[in-house]
Amino acid sequence: MRLGVMCSGNGTNFENIITNPLCRKHEVVLMIHNTKKCGAVKRAAKFGIPHCRIPHKNEDEMIQLFKVFQVDLIILAGYMRVLQNPSKFPCPIINVHPSLLPKYKGLHAVEQALNAGESVTGCTVHYVNEELDGGEIIMQGEVPILPDDDIQSLTKAIQRKEYAILPAVIDSLG
Repeated sequence: MRLGVMCSGNGTNFENIITNPLCRKHEVVLMIHNTKKCGAVKRAAKFGIPHCRIPHKNEDEMIQLFKVFQVDLIILAGYMRVLQNPSKFPCPIINVHPSLLPKYKGLHAVEQALNAGESVTGCTVHYVNEELDGGEIIMQGEVPILPDDDIQSLTKAIQRKEYAILPAVIDSLG
């Protein structure tokens, strides 16, 4: 498959997609980011992957670019904006979210799980539709919440689980 990735942040999930053995039979052909100081840009440059910044409101421009690059699957890997018209994109879109959906949709999901006194949280890979974090669930991974966990330590534990399940989902879709 030809993969397109959308990022807003540091790009660790993006690099994991590029380097994970489960994803090697696929090719990341484009990375779109929406922030000026996106860490994923350095990672894209390091691996020679075309990348560009498109403000989140310019979805038509994103759609056209994904069509030009003939992308088969779009992955939201730390893309911190809601797509307004995901059904207009040229192929399926998946997202990785740091909670066991349908619990804790949207922002601050890790903090919400901690504040609720949960004993387990995790992450979810799901299809993107018009509803915030409401698309069909593809795979989930559980992460125990340890007594001394804080937002930072729990976030890192969830990210490690994301690094396992996101490539597994990509591989299963290809």
